[in-house]
Amino acid sequence: MIPTYRKQVQPFVWDGVEVLAYKEQDGTHRAVTRQVLTGAEHGQGTSLRYFEVGPGGHTTLERHEHTHVVIPIRGGGTALVVDRIVPLAAHDVVFVPSWGWHQFRAADDEPLGFLCAVTVERDRPVLPTAQDLGVLRADPHIAAFIRV
Repeated sequence: MIPTYRKQVQPFVWDGVEVLAYKEQDGTHRAVTRQVLTGAEHGQGTSLRYFEVGPGGHTTLERHEHTHVVIPIRGGGTALVVDRIVPLAAHDVVFVPSWGWHQFRAADDEPLGFLCAVTVERDRPVLPTAQDLGVLRADPHIAAFIRV
């Protein structure tokens, strides 16, 4: 049976949803989990996930063809979105465009939890090359922000 309702059974944990590692430990991120709240089984062509970045942690610096809509619902932090560093607070809305570099970081003293909507059919992330990093690091604010 397709779930039509997911009860939050603990703060930021939903009934019937497994808390998973964000990605295999490849060194491109730190202290991140994910939960898939909706997916292909709902027939909408979209997936809603919840990511939680531990205090001081970060997601992978990456880009890809598919877009994201991100809404923080826990804590705060900052994000690189294309070529800007933006503050993140609960209920902000962040749009990550196609092929836009992005990375999310939690504040040092609290986790950052966010909902992320994407298409079900999506491409794999692309990590930055040495040349990409050189271009990104030409901006001192971005250079100070990114973690790889």
